[in-house]
Amino acid sequence: MTLTHILVFCIITVLLIWIGRGRWRGWLLLVASVLAIYWLQPSTPIRNLDFWLPTASVGLVVLVWAATRPGETIVQRQDLITSGVMAGLILVIALTRYFDPLCCLTPTRPPALPLVIAALGGVTLVAIVTIRLSPKNLRLDALYIMMILAIFLVLKTPALAQATSGGLRTISGQVAGLATPLDLRWLGFSYLAFRLIHTLRDRVSGKLPGLSLMDFTTYAIFFPAVTAGPIDRVQRFSGDLQKMQAAIIPNNPSEKSTKNYQAILSPISLSWQDAYEGGQRILLGVFKKFVVADSLAIIALNGTNAAQTTSTGWMWVLVYAYSLRLYLDFSGYTDIAIGLGRLVGIRLPENFDNPYLKPNLTAFWNSWHITLAQWFRSYFFNPVTRSLRMNPRNFPLPAIIFVGQLSTMVLIGLWHGVTWNFAAWGLWQGIGLFIHNRWSEATRTRFSELDIHPGFKSAMTISGILLTFNYVTIGWVWFALPTLSSSWHVLLMLFGIR
Repeated sequence: MTLTHILVFCIITVLLIWIGRGRWRGWLLLVASVLAIYWLQPSTPIRNLDFWLPTASVGLVVLVWAATRPGETIVQRQDLITSGVMAGLILVIALTRYFDPLCCLTPTRPPALPLVIAALGGVTLVAIVTIRLSPKNLRLDALYIMMILAIFLVLKTPALAQATSGGLRTISGQVAGLATPLDLRWLGFSYLAFRLIHTLRDRVSGKLPGLSLMDFTTYAIFFPAVTAGPIDRVQRFSGDLQKMQAAIIPNNPSEKSTKNYQAILSPISLSWQDAYEGGQRILLGVFKKFVVADSLAIIALNGTNAAQTTSTGWMWVLVYAYSLRLYLDFSGYTDIAIGLGRLVGIRLPENFDNPYLKPNLTAFWNSWHITLAQWFRSYFFNPVTRSLRMNPRNFPLPAIIFVGQLSTMVLIGLWHGVTWNFAAWGLWQGIGLFIHNRWSEATRTRFSELDIHPGFKSAMTISGILLTFNYVTIGWVWFALPTLSSSWHVLLMLFGIR
């Protein structure tokens, strides 16, 4: 998001506050979220791809909603209206190609209208088939999870992304030889994938509540959180939506009292506390991201200055600058998302809790990208370690912890990109977590005795903070650089070996 995007979103939230009443606010949130994913989608050199990628996001959301609907219910009238509204919005965006003064919401001109209609018809047909099959076949959920993971793998693997880009260029009549992995910039797909997989998994386990298409779509592509999270849980998000849409017309005409009509006709109130805290978070996020983080970017570690730096001292400056910039950039975007959500009545979960002030690596990962860590803990780490504990081979507990932590952190690394550098970063973090786990177990009794020595305990805590911060910061070297060789060069220079 740019400052222009943030300003427009702030204006939208004000309109939602003053115009949106009851269920109308839900409709306005849906419309704003659908339009936002087209407006925020980055430009790509592949013809019309910046239109098709947001359209694919909407289509994928509709299909997963169809797969996760309660089997005993029929499609409600409101769901049909919602699908018509979303299709209408997409057609209006496509129609702007024919009106030059209004073109375009997407970075480039949308495709021809017949192609868009055909695509919407195809999604509708697949959604109907999914609705008919989903109550009887839970394997459909696994199929959709596999499809989402396959898309994710293509987007995050440079070789696959380049091959796919070449194929798309050929289809669109462009030169395939110019393809690069960066051609496939799908706005917010990483976060969308986790939200959709979460709903599919919870449907299988029976934890997913029945949701309307409007609520499900708003949750999946909620405009403040679509680019950088946090990864909210649908159960919590839908609870906020239901509170926001609580003002409804009474079923019994005799209940049309003055009190009822006041609840219906008056806007849902926004407390001064919500307005103050929401605005404060937005301003804080803008300052962290656009003032401090963007300034640090000038001296932060990257491939170019890593190759040009010959001093160990300056290399440490670059690495520390990158570490601080990464936190301020990411947490700044999170602050903006939480603030915007707060203004429209959605309390998005916190994603950071002063991570660089934590005394150990476990505490760090409980406070850095919290929603991502919780997602992997719920859907990967816990199932894997539970399976190993129940295995008849009786694996030792340290071995179970080692496998669980190492595999989880490697997967988190690969979530950022399927490259050797991100895998190395995951190994670094996983090994660090395991070492801390064993150290904590071995010294648990001794640390409990430090309560009678507060000065020594404070010194140990400060030492832990410094050690953890530097361990994490060294790990960011693999994050910042494109190859293992360049990362190894920087690591050796940090310790004066090269």
